[in-house]
Amino acid sequence: MMDRSSASAYVNAKASGMLTKSFVGTRASKLFSARSLPELWSLLFGTEVPSVPEVMLAQKIEQKALDNFIGQYQRLLDSYTYPDDVAVALLRFYDFDNLKQIGAALANREMQMPVLADIGKYSFLNYTRWPDIAAITKHTPLAWYNKVPEIADQQKLDNRLDLQYMRLVWSSVCELPSEEREPVENFILHDLSMKNIIWALRLKVYYGMKADSIIPQLAFADKGAGAADIFAGQAMKILDKDISAWSDWSDWRYADLLNPHEEGVVWTIDPRWIEQASRKKQNNEAMMKIHQYPLTAMVPVTWFRIKQNELDCIRTATEGLRLNVDVSQVMEFAGIGKLK
Repeated sequence: MMDRSSASAYVNAKASGMLTKSFVGTRASKLFSARSLPELWSLLFGTEVPSVPEVMLAQKIEQKALDNFIGQYQRLLDSYTYPDDVAVALLRFYDFDNLKQIGAALANREMQMPVLADIGKYSFLNYTRWPDIAAITKHTPLAWYNKVPEIADQQKLDNRLDLQYMRLVWSSVCELPSEEREPVENFILHDLSMKNIIWALRLKVYYGMKADSIIPQLAFADKGAGAADIFAGQAMKILDKDISAWSDWSDWRYADLLNPHEEGVVWTIDPRWIEQASRKKQNNEAMMKIHQYPLTAMVPVTWFRIKQNELDCIRTATEGLRLNVDVSQVMEFAGIGKLK
């Protein structure tokens, strides 16, 4: 094992090398040049295409892409004697996501364990104890999730998991060396805040919910802080805005993410547009900051986000081919093409 300084230099070089071979930045559009699932497999993996039905091949593409991403990230973490808490916390997203899938499977009385993301030694759940959910989570920060949920309770439990994950990531950022902390804090905090904003918009636009019904659905760092909360504050500031009044949004902090407005034409804010625009902007920011802050914790943090976005694009390309959707629409949905 190397000391932190040497490991940071090695990880910086390794991470940069991996990205040059990845479908990120300008190379992301290549994912959508494939005209079939077998062609996409060959493009991604360069190995013999499995002889399986199309639906199964789509699943295999998504699973192999996930396994490759996690494997690469684990190798970066393994370069450190003690990787930063935030770098490990990001990877543990998959423990939280796995537990959601386990809860859903057991709630539906499924006998077979769902296909899960394997994060190896960085996991704190004991998956070998399936289907005993209490044993899976025992002696972990998720030990409270100790019984099979009712189907009606799954959304509430998933929200609790999301909040706990957000707090885990945030607390881990605070453990960074002071000289590296601020840029990582700003990057992570913007991501957490946007998740609340987009969720609040979906509830407002798609479900017609009012502020008093949305607030309990938001993820707070400190509920007592109200509109000053670092996670939910920006989302709370939009709860009383009129979703059909451009004037309410034109001076919004994130007005650059809004779907276009044309004078005299009926306009309604579009959560889908904002989510795509936000994801594209954050990915561009990550691509810039990974080079702006070399040899720091920012490298694994931004690398993780960049590659997670690549994974989302792979999934979108896969589903587009499986469902035979027009490629321009698929690219638009992935945030690669121009939004219309």
